[in-house]
Amino acid sequence: MSPVLAGVLQLLALIAALALAYRPLGDYMSRVYSSEKHYRPEKWIYKAIGANPSAEMRWPAYLRGVLAFSAVSVLFLYGLQRAQGILPGSLGFAAIDPDQAFNTAASFVANTNWQSYYGEQAMGHVVQTGGLAVQNFVSAAVGMAVAVALVRGFARSRTGELGNFWADLVRGTVRILLPIAVIGAIVLVACGAIQNFAGIHEVGQFMGGTQQWNGGAVASQEVIKELGTNGGGYFNANSAHPFENPTPFSNLFEIFLILLIPFALTRTFGRMVGNLRQGYAILATMATIWIGFTALMMWTEFAHHGPAFDVAGGAMEGKETRFGVGASAIFSVATTLTSTGAVNSFHSSYTGLGGGIQLLGMQLGEIAPGGVGSGLYGMLIMAIIAVFIAGLMVGRTPEYLGKKIGTREIKLAACYILITPALVLGFTAAAMALPTPGNSMLNSGAHGFSEVLYAYTSGANNNGSAFAGLNADTQWFNSTIGIAMLLGRFLPMVFVLALAGSLAEQKPVPETAGTLRTDKPLYTGLLVGTILIVTGLTYFPALALGPLAEGLAA
Repeated sequence: MSPVLAGVLQLLALIAALALAYRPLGDYMSRVYSSEKHYRPEKWIYKAIGANPSAEMRWPAYLRGVLAFSAVSVLFLYGLQRAQGILPGSLGFAAIDPDQAFNTAASFVANTNWQSYYGEQAMGHVVQTGGLAVQNFVSAAVGMAVAVALVRGFARSRTGELGNFWADLVRGTVRILLPIAVIGAIVLVACGAIQNFAGIHEVGQFMGGTQQWNGGAVASQEVIKELGTNGGGYFNANSAHPFENPTPFSNLFEIFLILLIPFALTRTFGRMVGNLRQGYAILATMATIWIGFTALMMWTEFAHHGPAFDVAGGAMEGKETRFGVGASAIFSVATTLTSTGAVNSFHSSYTGLGGGIQLLGMQLGEIAPGGVGSGLYGMLIMAIIAVFIAGLMVGRTPEYLGKKIGTREIKLAACYILITPALVLGFTAAAMALPTPGNSMLNSGAHGFSEVLYAYTSGANNNGSAFAGLNADTQWFNSTIGIAMLLGRFLPMVFVLALAGSLAEQKPVPETAGTLRTDKPLYTGLLVGTILIVTGLTYFPALALGPLAEGLAA
C-alpha cells in the first residue's frame, strides 16, 4: 500500500469514528449541563469548597469564579514544583527554578501545556500526577464551562443569569472527562502505553553513555492530555515517545481523542439553543477548515523534491517511521487546529509551507474545531463577526439566533479577536528587537524567525507545541511566554462572559423575511471566508517573513 493511500484511509477511518460518536456524546453533554440533579460525589465536592451549585450567577460572578479558581490553581502548582525536592516520589529531582515553575504553572492552568523542560528529567511522580495531570482535567473543564455559559446567553432571554460556574466545572470533570478518560486509558494500556510508578532504570548504552528511563502514570496522563486538548507530555518526545504512543492504532486513537469533544460540542450547542441545524452549520464550518488544512498538509509533506523524498515516500525528517508522513500530518493539523499542542513529530522539521500551515492553524484562533470549550466559543464569536459583516452589506441590524448584534456586542467580539494578535506580534517584535532572546534561536534567517513567531503564537493561543529549535528555557522566554499564556487564556474569557451576559438580557427578535439564515450553506461559506480573511490576514506579513519565505525559497 502506498504511503499516500495509507494516509487517506486513516483520515477516512478517523472521520467515520468521529461521526459515530458525534450524536450520542453531544446529546449527553447537553443533558449534563442542563440537569438539575447533583450526584452524591458532586455534593461532597460542593460542600468541601463551600459552593452552592443551585445559585445562578450573572456574568461578573461567573467570571470571578473562573479567575479565582484559576489563580488558586496557579499558586498551588507553582508551590508544588518549588517544593518538589522534599516531596515523596520526586525521583531525586530538585525543585524547579522560579521562572520555569511560573511558566509551567501558567501553562497548565491556561490549558496550554507549553513545556520548557524535559519531563523525564525534571518532574517526579507527585508533580506529574498530582499537579500536571489534575490541571489537565480542570483546565479543560473551565473552558467547557465558559463555552456553555455563552451558549446559555444565546438560549436565555430577559435574564442575565448564565448558570453556576462551580456546578459546570464539577459536572464537566466528573460526568464527562473522567469517564471517557478511564476508558481511554485502558485502551492505551492495551496498546502498550506504560502505567506505573517505577523509578529510574538503566536500559543500555546510547552513544557511548548510559541511557536511563523512568516510569510513570503515563497512560492516564496521556489520555486526558489529548481528550482535554492539553498537550503536555510525560516525556520530552511527547506523543512521538513509544511509552506514550506505541503503535499506529494508538496514534489514530489519540487523534480521535483530540477532536472528539470539540466537534461534539457543536451538537451540544444545537441542543441547548433548540435548533440542531445551527449546530450543524458550526460543525460544517469547523470540518471544512480542518479537512482543508489536513489535505494541504498531506500534500506539502508528500510532495517529492528529489531522490531522498522518493525513497522515503515524502518528507520523513523528524517523523516516526512507525507513523509515516500521512499519520504525522493528520496529527499535526489536529493538534494545531485545536489547543492541544501534543506532537508525534518534530514540527520544526516540516517543510517550510508545512510549518506555515501549523502556524496559520493556531493563528486562526484554534477554532476548527479548537480546544475543549474554547473552540466553540471562539467560533461563535466569529459567527457574530460574520453576521455583522453580512448586516453591513445589506443595511440592516445583524441578528444571530434571535439576538440583535448591536454596538456593545460587536465591541466585545472585536476585543476578543484583537487580543491574541496583539500578544503574538508584540512579543515577537520585542524578542527579535532585543539582543538576548536571539541567542536562543538554533537557526538564522526565515526559519529562525519562525521559531520565535511559533513560540508566541503557541503560547498566546494556548496551544503548547513548539518549533523545538528554540531554547525557550531562559528567563526572558519563560516569563514572557508565561504572561502571554495567561493573558491569552483569561482576557478573552472576560469578553466572552460579558457578551454572554449581554445576550441573555435581550428580548428575542422574531424571525422575518429579511433575517439572515445562519443554518444554510451560504452562511457557512461566509463564516469560513470571514475566519480566513479577518484573522488570517492579520498575520500575513509575519508569515511572509517566516514560513512563506522559507517555503518559496526551497
